[in-house]
Amino acid sequence: MCPSRGVLEHVTSRWGVLVLWALRERGYRFSELRRRVTGVSEKMLAQTLQTLERDGFVLREAHPVIPPRVDYSLTPLGHEAAELVAGLALWSERRVPEVMAAREEYDGRPTAS
Repeated sequence: MCPSRGVLEHVTSRWGVLVLWALRERGYRFSELRRRVTGVSEKMLAQTLQTLERDGFVLREAHPVIPPRVDYSLTPLGHEAAELVAGLALWSERRVPEVMAAREEYDGRPTAS
């Protein structure tokens, strides 16, 4: 398997896209990011952040305070990936009406028996 496929899979995964999209704005604490990325479970967010950190897209900063504080932000590589993913996300939002029309047309076709 080509290594670039793994990177592409991480960046374009459902939660990867949304995490990169959110972190484009600014850094977030874990709980803030979880609220920002609607629908993600704590477990999936933790896994996604860990994967993106391992790939060099996300920076995790743990602060030695009580209660513990961990901040997540994008690295320069992460900013580049986030901009590219944002372009795709914006394009898909603009094209939803056309996609929905295509789906209706497809679903309305007679089925072959």
